[in-house]
Amino acid sequence: MKNKFYNIIIAYFIITLLLALVSHSYIVKYTSIEDHLFYYFILTIVFVILSPVVFIYLLKLNNKRNKESFKRLEKINEELYKSNERYDIVEKATSDTIWDWDIKTGGFIWSKGVEIVFGYKKEDVGTNLQWWFEKIHPEDSLKMSVKLYSFIEQKAEKWQDYYRFMCADGTFKYVFDRGFLVMDEDRNVVRMIGAIQDITKQKEEEQRLKLLETVITQTKDSVIITESNDVENEMPKIVFVNPAFTKMTGYNAEEVVGKSALVFMNKFSVRNDIKKLAEALKKKEEFSFESLNKRKNKEQYWVNISMIPITDKDNQHSHWISIQRDISIEKEREKEREQLISELTQNNKDLKQFSYITSHNLRAPLSNLTGLLNLIDDIPIENEELKEIINGFSKSTSQLNETINDLVNVIIIKDSPSIQKEDIIIKNIFENVFNQLSFLISLKKPIIKMELNDTQTINLNKSYIESILLNLMTNSLRYLDPNRQLKIWIGSKKTTTETTLTFKDNGIGIDLERNRDKIFGLYQRFHDYPDSKGLGLYLVKSQVESMGGTISVESQVGLGTTFTIVFKNN
Repeated sequence: MKNKFYNIIIAYFIITLLLALVSHSYIVKYTSIEDHLFYYFILTIVFVILSPVVFIYLLKLNNKRNKESFKRLEKINEELYKSNERYDIVEKATSDTIWDWDIKTGGFIWSKGVEIVFGYKKEDVGTNLQWWFEKIHPEDSLKMSVKLYSFIEQKAEKWQDYYRFMCADGTFKYVFDRGFLVMDEDRNVVRMIGAIQDITKQKEEEQRLKLLETVITQTKDSVIITESNDVENEMPKIVFVNPAFTKMTGYNAEEVVGKSALVFMNKFSVRNDIKKLAEALKKKEEFSFESLNKRKNKEQYWVNISMIPITDKDNQHSHWISIQRDISIEKEREKEREQLISELTQNNKDLKQFSYITSHNLRAPLSNLTGLLNLIDDIPIENEELKEIINGFSKSTSQLNETINDLVNVIIIKDSPSIQKEDIIIKNIFENVFNQLSFLISLKKPIIKMELNDTQTINLNKSYIESILLNLMTNSLRYLDPNRQLKIWIGSKKTTTETTLTFKDNGIGIDLERNRDKIFGLYQRFHDYPDSKGLGLYLVKSQVESMGGTISVESQVGLGTTFTIVFKNN
């Protein structure tokens, strides 16, 4: 504006100067000397009148030009505004970060995308090339810079590259960058304009898909992908099978893609399951079933099939994924197991029957022998040798009778699905046991310490718990250490959930390192005592377990034995 004002002043000065010179020349040439003053006076008046007119004319002319210039500027500004508006809309629509690199000066201009996408504050964004390169991941920087400068040297039309760009929080995002060169009339590169696109989600999805692809191709289970099919009673068409499918069935992908699974399913199995399968497919819910299929070589095999529905981005059912696992070996083992269970069940029944028959058939002869031995007791025998033989025979008969009674008790326990239980005062049970063993207790003279509550009760079978405690007490009295006085400790502890009975002595003990696995076994003997039958602890464990309890033992040779019995409170 100042320049135009000065131009007007200069133009006005030149015009008035020319007019003055022309007027002066005219007056000098065409008037007399006497009239000069008069004409100069007239000329001065004319100049005074014409000067504002000329000046106003020049100002109007300048204003007219200014208005035209302003209109052009307004039009240019409007076009620039619309252009910037379109630029902002495009940037928002594409989520791209636009950059402009002045190659001559090294200046760098970023759009707002660098703040929105990468989280930088406006004042933190650099205005030179170095800031850009500092934000590129060190592993990508060298590769990217080589490709970029090679592109500029070759003056190629377009440049693009993938790399990782640092965010304001120090994390990195995967980006796709594209650039275009701007050249002058002499084809010298002066600028480069580019757009950075955040492709982190696409990259992560790509990596996830690669991982899934690896899983599908490497898994030993057969994976089949089929179309979604809404046609009733019709199997969907196969679109993909993995290598495991070929290994399992013998069919190549080319032989089954575009066809239904009926190609490799057993027709008898299909006949039984097709309606059930079609109904499940119709519901479009995940389901599993077992099927008898056939391989390409006609060999049959059992397979467990899981059908999983897949939906598209609009949540519409698009495909099925079928994961199939060969369970032929499991089926064969299951069949063998069922056969074995059947055989064991039958054997168990036969053994029980044999035990019943044996015990019943032996009872009569034993009763007769016992009666005869009782009669012999009333007959005086003077022959000492015969007397000793009869006593040994009587003792063996008594032991045989006890063994049969124990076996009968074991059979009854094992064969009883349920037993009668009642609330029993624990202390009373021990008193009954002590009364039954009073003679043996008086003979061995043990020190017995009891920690029992006078009113504490437990819900058990009275006969069984008496038998258990009688066996344990008898063993303590029988297998005492002859070198020290026998001590027996009996305790009971009741919580809200269980009752624990503890029976401890300082007898000769048991070698658990050798006998732990067989201590509760049938006919297991751990000491060379002539009256030991090896049935007591087996009977104890059977009775405890029949009442829902558990029994454990800790023992050490020369120190003693501790039995711990635990029952759940009802």
